[in-house]
Amino acid sequence: MDNKKRVYTFGNGKAEGNAQMREQLGGKGANCAEMNLVGVPVPPGFTITTDVCNEYYQVGQETIVGILNDEVMAAVKHIETLMNSKFGDPKNPLLVSVRSGARASMPGMMDTIL
Repeated sequence: MDNKKRVYTFGNGKAEGNAQMREQLGGKGANCAEMNLVGVPVPPGFTITTDVCNEYYQVGQETIVGILNDEVMAAVKHIETLMNSKFGDPKNPLLVSVRSGARASMPGMMDTIL
């Protein structure tokens, strides 16, 4: 497996990405990262890069899930630490929002899961 970074975290005033990474993080991902960097209170999260979509079509679902697993799990653990909660815990659940995005703005074209 390569060392290509596919998951970028943000939260607590820190971010691995920024507004200039719109092509890589999509508009929502780049803006969430930038808002964290400038001090806007944004819940912690992570962005899976737009390149992963192309990789999905090249290598298939099973392969891309295997490639992403460690990075996504590390990002979830990072958010669990920041939020003092645990994904899947019935007593102290980590609540998440899943937002789709793209390099170009397409309002109403993609689903949001809250």
